[in-house]
Amino acid sequence: MSTSADFEYRPTTTTGRIANFVDTRVGASAMVKEFGRKVFPDHWSFMFGEVALYSFIILLLSGTFLAFWFDPTMTSLPYTGSYVPMQGVEMSGAYASTLHISFDIRGGLFLRQLHHWSALLFVMALSVHMLRVFFTGAFRRPRELNWVVGCVLFILAIVAGFSGYSLPDDVLSGNGLRIADAIAKAVPIVGTYISMFMFGGEFPGHAIIGRLYIVHVLIIPALILMMIVIHLFMVVVHKHTQFPGPGRTEDNVVGFPVGPIYAAKAGGFFFIVFGILAAIAATTTINAIWNYGPYDPSPVQAGSQPDWYMGFSDGGLRLMPGHWPFSWEVNIFGLAVPLAILLPLIPMALMFGVMFAWPWIERWVTRDNRVHNILDRPRNAPFRTAVGAAGVTFYAIQMIAASGDLIATHFHVAVNDVIYWLRALYFLGPILAFIITRRFCLSLQRKDREIVLHGRESGRIQALPHGEFVEVHEPLDEYRRYKLVNFEDREVQPARANAKGKVTASEKMRGGLSRIFFEDRVAPVTPAELEAAHGHHHAEPASVGVGSHSAQIEK
Repeated sequence: MSTSADFEYRPTTTTGRIANFVDTRVGASAMVKEFGRKVFPDHWSFMFGEVALYSFIILLLSGTFLAFWFDPTMTSLPYTGSYVPMQGVEMSGAYASTLHISFDIRGGLFLRQLHHWSALLFVMALSVHMLRVFFTGAFRRPRELNWVVGCVLFILAIVAGFSGYSLPDDVLSGNGLRIADAIAKAVPIVGTYISMFMFGGEFPGHAIIGRLYIVHVLIIPALILMMIVIHLFMVVVHKHTQFPGPGRTEDNVVGFPVGPIYAAKAGGFFFIVFGILAAIAATTTINAIWNYGPYDPSPVQAGSQPDWYMGFSDGGLRLMPGHWPFSWEVNIFGLAVPLAILLPLIPMALMFGVMFAWPWIERWVTRDNRVHNILDRPRNAPFRTAVGAAGVTFYAIQMIAASGDLIATHFHVAVNDVIYWLRALYFLGPILAFIITRRFCLSLQRKDREIVLHGRESGRIQALPHGEFVEVHEPLDEYRRYKLVNFEDREVQPARANAKGKVTASEKMRGGLSRIFFEDRVAPVTPAELEAAHGHHHAEPASVGVGSHSAQIEK
């Protein structure tokens, strides 16, 4: 006798039979069903992570096309291609193959430019996505490791970009490699050996392009892909964060499921990103290497600058004084250490170190080890937002300094004056950004308090019976009011004694940092304050002749 347990689904179509065969062997339907029920919140700020992912996919596709024709060799040969101004010029095989892709391969120049613009957008979207995570506190428990993965992704993106635009072996990329060689040699004791390993001998050597090619097309993409998989896996495991609002708690996610709504929206968004990048690549030239010529290490060129995300290293070196007020080269045990190159990189290394460790620094200072799935509004975390603004300013000033000579020539000012101003901003800019941003956040919090307690300014002026003129305030709806009052009032956590009754030095430091974090704060409106404010407003006399607006008069 047959039972329901003996029943086996048998599809009638060819496609159904293939899908059923795959499903019964690998269990794909269960995985798709489980993942398809995952809910993602729908907020515009979350799209930057998607833009970074889609840009990386376009990078892989366009890079695969370019790899078929690129020749990663530094062997010298005369150019015989179709670009007439370069015919007969001695150049490396890498530069010649790049010209061949640009002028002789159908669609080659378009794919080169698409690859370069996609790289710029990838780093930009990744940077903005990380700033959104930082300013909203999405790095807190249980997502500390995911934040570290994002920081590693950012560094890998920088290395991928540097190795990529160094491959054509033109004048611009050669200048970047010269800077990289100087930075490597500035490392005490082992710097010379690092340089010799990179270039296969004295700069420029004959091995750097081939080695960068392997790094760019194999090692870095594999590491980036692995980090992306780990990142998405953690997003699924930990659930997605969400902004505060009615019905949103630490234990749920309000949004749309992956299938079919979110998947359809994501698919459409991918083609939007692809279309915009294709339009830019087809209409805007970038990295026109035929204007630069093949790299020659003998002359020194001016006016060159790297892509924006690598500008911090070049800009830091340009801001460093030469021999004033003393020589920046010191001898340690007979070894010459060029501090003029090494010193500008130390603050950037410290900034990256603080970026990696920030989740644990904030948790230690605040003594907050709870699970956080609800995001902060940046204004409600003034110190963190001010620190982020200071870091962005510090990075941006060095990035601008990489274009100091171009600023001087385009705006007809002295290059020394540009450098002097940027040196001053190098120290004062982050401090001013910190102070101004923190005061802005506190002011916005006070504004939120006023709006919650007294309503929104309507712009209507009305007269009271005794002749006083007042502005009518419109009360907020419950949804808007909830968003303005639903945040945690973080107070100073003073230093505490340990089990032995002793206040350690590290605990005193933590208490001092907690005071700096939260000494200036604006507490959210309490229910008692809200009730008192609204009760006071209802008790006020209504003006004469205001009709249906009499109940909205607030003083």
